[in-house]
Amino acid sequence: MRLMNKTAIITGGGSGIGRAAALLFAHEGAWVCIADRNETDGSRTAAEIVAAGGKAFAATVDVSKFNDVAEMVRLANATWGRIDILVNNAGYGIAGNVVDTSEADWNALMATNVNGVFFGCKAVIPIMAAQGGGSIINTASAVSVVGIYDRAAYVASKGAVAALTRAMALDHADQKIRVNCVGAGTVESPYYDRLFAASSDPDKLRAHLEQRQLFNRLGRPEEIAAAMLFLASDESSFCTGSTLFADGGWTAR
Repeated sequence: MRLMNKTAIITGGGSGIGRAAALLFAHEGAWVCIADRNETDGSRTAAEIVAAGGKAFAATVDVSKFNDVAEMVRLANATWGRIDILVNNAGYGIAGNVVDTSEADWNALMATNVNGVFFGCKAVIPIMAAQGGGSIINTASAVSVVGIYDRAAYVASKGAVAALTRAMALDHADQKIRVNCVGAGTVESPYYDRLFAASSDPDKLRAHLEQRQLFNRLGRPEEIAAAMLFLASDESSFCTGSTLFADGGWTAR
């Protein structure tokens, strides 16, 4: 029960890594707000936690819109009276180099992957500062420090998340707010399920993605959630401004 009686908001909590984190955090004693723009996914995850004896509620949120994020934070704080943990996990990727990527697609991805982190922190940090501290975990990626082909916007967004994490750690250390991020490798998720389904050769695509990791397999959402749990818990009390890589050894090459 490493998060006993702590409160947590997890964006993108309806599926994939976010869902795994929500289930794990609740199992470890946290009260969880599952924020997702897919109302069905968010509600399903919250119901699963409640059915298992945990405490959770769902909020339908588009993290690219500050008003949505601010209302999510207001609701969580009104419900619990404090916010101990924020996991900025919502995000997605698109294919394309800088020539192929349209301005609209670039702006939309940045609005979710980068602005979403900025908005969540902007809304939560005053509450955490007033209550005496908290832990913020941002989902970055192995590509925050290494490049990959044909994903220019996604790579740029995750580099920005890692850099923003370091900046916020410096700015808010004196308020006892820890800010870290997880550098995930390629992980089994609905996003990759859709890529495999759309591929003319899904086996070849999977083999390409698997060989990035030294273990020659994709990660599991639960493995990334375990890294998030460490950063959310008091076990990581001496960690801030850091990236915890859970990438199967991708960045060791």
